[in-house]
Amino acid sequence: MKARFAFKPERVAHYEVEGWKAYYDRAWLRLLRLIVALTQEQFRIPFPLSVLAAYYIVRASVAWVPKDHDLGVIEGYLTRFYRLALRYSGLQFDAAEAARLEVAYWDIHRQLVGTADKQAFVETMTALHATIFGLTPAQALDSGRLRVEANNVLDTITGGISSNPAADWLRCEELLRACYGSIQAQMG
Repeated sequence: MKARFAFKPERVAHYEVEGWKAYYDRAWLRLLRLIVALTQEQFRIPFPLSVLAAYYIVRASVAWVPKDHDLGVIEGYLTRFYRLALRYSGLQFDAAEAARLEVAYWDIHRQLVGTADKQAFVETMTALHATIFGLTPAQALDSGRLRVEANNVLDTITGGISSNPAADWLRCEELLRACYGSIQAQMG
């Protein structure tokens, strides 16, 4: 009998927020270490393959930084990452589609920073979560909304308009815990 897919939302949220901090600090080695832990926790990718999975994410992240980035290169790294996630998680999804949606999430986030209407962002996050975790769009909607809310808080920090970055980092983590808790609950 196959074990039910499960992860600890609080741990995934913690690693993800710390990864965001490392990304925005351009601390690529710290980001690599955090993504190793994240891939082990969220997708059960074993060591040493979790290092390879993290390498793909970090390479995609580094390639994303310039405004004139190559989407094909980024999507290629993310596809390789999602193939490893697919192999070890027990989830059933199309790795190339997950990578395409991940790139779409990164792109729409960058486009909508500072705008009030985030509906397209919510739709993209919802589609990504539905694809990866085998949920319907209705089941993934709360996680998509919570993820976008976390990104909105993140944008106040990275945009230099947060009045209390330490508290806002905690808020990001709280929102991500709720996001991943929603996914886990829907996977029941």
